[in-house]
Amino acid sequence: MRIDLVALVVAEYDPAIAFFTEVLGFELVEDKPSLTNDGRPKRWVVVRPPGGGTGLLLARADGEHQRAAVGDQTHGRVGFFLRVDDFDATYRRMVEAKVEFVKPPRTVLGPA
Repeated sequence: MRIDLVALVVAEYDPAIAFFTEVLGFELVEDKPSLTNDGRPKRWVVVRPPGGGTGLLLARADGEHQRAAVGDQTHGRVGFFLRVDDFDATYRRMVEAKVEFVKPPRTVLGPA
């Protein structure tokens, strides 16, 4: 058993796809037309880190309640952890891509 997808509420599909694919280097796995439970159009958009692993379902916010959650889905807690082979190179690439970091990098002891 494994977690296959985690839903992430985003403001709009295309900027979110661009961020995950162009900045983070994720792969766009699915982008298909779909419908909400009440029949309105939406898209089924899934991105995954290179080589597979748990994917993110990019779900466009539907209504004010969901729009308020964009960018604050874990209510100030760290919700996602990326593991990379070369931290310094990845960090530089993200800075060059204008990723906004809330705090500078720090060393955290944890499982390897």
